[in-house]
Amino acid sequence: MSKIYVIHENDDWLVPLRAAFAKLKLPYEEWFIDELSLDISSVPPEGIFYNRMSASAHTRDHRYAPEMTANVLAWLERHGRTVINGRKALQLELRKSEQYISLQEFEIPHPKTIVTNQTQSLPDAVDQLDKFPFILKPNRGGKGTGVQLFQSKESLIQSIKDNQIGESIDGIWLLQEYVKPANGRIVRAEFVGGKFLYAVSINAQNGFKLCPADSCNVGDAFCPADQSASATKFKILDNYENEHLERYASFLNANDIGVGALEYVEDKNGDKWVYDVNTNTNYNSNAEQNSILKKGGMFEIAQFLGRELASITQQRLNRA
Repeated sequence: MSKIYVIHENDDWLVPLRAAFAKLKLPYEEWFIDELSLDISSVPPEGIFYNRMSASAHTRDHRYAPEMTANVLAWLERHGRTVINGRKALQLELRKSEQYISLQEFEIPHPKTIVTNQTQSLPDAVDQLDKFPFILKPNRGGKGTGVQLFQSKESLIQSIKDNQIGESIDGIWLLQEYVKPANGRIVRAEFVGGKFLYAVSINAQNGFKLCPADSCNVGDAFCPADQSASATKFKILDNYENEHLERYASFLNANDIGVGALEYVEDKNGDKWVYDVNTNTNYNSNAEQNSILKKGGMFEIAQFLGRELASITQQRLNRA
């Protein structure tokens, strides 16, 4: 019997998805990628494959899980299996620089960004950026890992001398213009199955507000999976409008992102600047319960995967 196969490396993130599968009585199987061995000469099982690999895998001691996932996805696609969030999606998940390059293709604004592969080149990159304050982030991060806000070139140079900037897993660093959110909040526009689901507003006071020190770590302040957050930290917008939604959807579709989100900052002029593309999206259940929309992200994903599974099952029956 065909199933839904969930490719992942974080057991905790699957708890609400398992509940949704159970409620809908959908057959599924989990592939924990960090303990998987693959015979590439074998044939994959029939079914739908949902990739939930995250750029932050290395923060959970799963350093090479994304690389293993790339092999699994290549194998699945070689055999014509239906993959939700395939290889192109994984590539963007692991490379923020390529996110911004692809955003440009769809005329979706993003903060000015300079890319460099040498720590010693960062001060010169600051001159090239010529925006203050600015953000330093690793190309492959996740959960805000390694993202730091600097007010001056001198403070960055001092952090480099003191070995305080951390590391970039792939050796690529991004210097980025800091865009101050007009209302102290950022927004995630969520999509499931290529369709807009909802937008969640997130309090960014602890992450984007300039702190007294010359530099401050953003950390994982915007992770929706944190269900212990205060009721006001995550809030679903009931009457949401965004002139870029069609562009967002086209961007996601072109990059093989069946489930994902775009995060942006809206400045004082009302301009929206996308700074992150999340292909391993999570949801805050407290915010969902408090919203009049009454939509559950994981339940919507399970329904979408169920429809996809039913579709390929019917296609196979038609060919028989």
